[in-house]
Amino acid sequence: MRAIVIKDFGAGATVTDLPQPKPDAGEVLVRVRASSLNGFDAATAAGMLKGMMEHRFPVVLGKDFAGTVEAVGDQVTSFAAGDEVFGVVMKPFLGDGGLGEYVVVGEGYGLAHIPATLSHAAAGALGLAGTAALNAVDAVAPADGETLLVGGASGGVGAFAIQLAAARGVRVIATAKPGAEAALVRELGAAHVVDYTGDLPGQVRAIAPGGVSAALHLAGDGARLADLLAPGGRIASTLGFGPDTLGRADATATAVMASPDRSTLDRLAADAASGRLRVPVTRTYALGEVPQALADFGAGAVGKFAVTVD
Repeated sequence: MRAIVIKDFGAGATVTDLPQPKPDAGEVLVRVRASSLNGFDAATAAGMLKGMMEHRFPVVLGKDFAGTVEAVGDQVTSFAAGDEVFGVVMKPFLGDGGLGEYVVVGEGYGLAHIPATLSHAAAGALGLAGTAALNAVDAVAPADGETLLVGGASGGVGAFAIQLAAARGVRVIATAKPGAEAALVRELGAAHVVDYTGDLPGQVRAIAPGGVSAALHLAGDGARLADLLAPGGRIASTLGFGPDTLGRADATATAVMASPDRSTLDRLAADAASGRLRVPVTRTYALGEVPQALADFGAGAVGKFAVTVD
């Protein structure tokens, strides 16, 4: 099979031919049709996870995948050959990934069926970013009428988070540069857009003089966002900002790790299939173009960068 791999730390991503994997007991072999890029993939390709996770070289990049079940191992009961599936590669090591023609994943975690009305392309860009967004929004639990500040709103996670919060009746303040970023977050439901390259505190205070009810730290400085919380406010971070770094007693902070269990994936897929949740793909690349896609991602991604796998 063809796959996008790194052969050593910092070696750069290349298109490589590898043996087709086989599923062991409890595993599912998926013929991948679509994937997408996430910050995790860019960090892996840059060698930034050295010492943090085991690397089994050559490491196939890609957390997201969508495709068709090719075969199943012994003891698999929830999936069968021919099923349309999507999910997130969730293993305790880096080696198998979704940016290849096949991937083997466990049956029990990070895998779900694709609804009939959802395309592979959309499902392949939904799993990791959608899960992180849903987990982060749930962590701060914004209520109807509250104000949520989303830092990093124009990225993949932020683009999903805006929609999930706005659907709850929340007034969303999104950070974005003028132009394509600002246009996207407004389309997705942000009530206000603030330019993070300018006086962010001043812009937010002009909208919410008493502070915001909650905040999501998906990019930038978590402390800067936490300072804008009203008393009793909540902040959730996908970047490790938590209680130890909050620095104030009248607010709460939660560090979030995306957990794509089947119920979460099913919920996201149902919302995407019904049109309640837009999968914000802004650019699409072929598998062989992923090295260029990673470079483009590093220069600044707006929304989701999708990958088609022929």
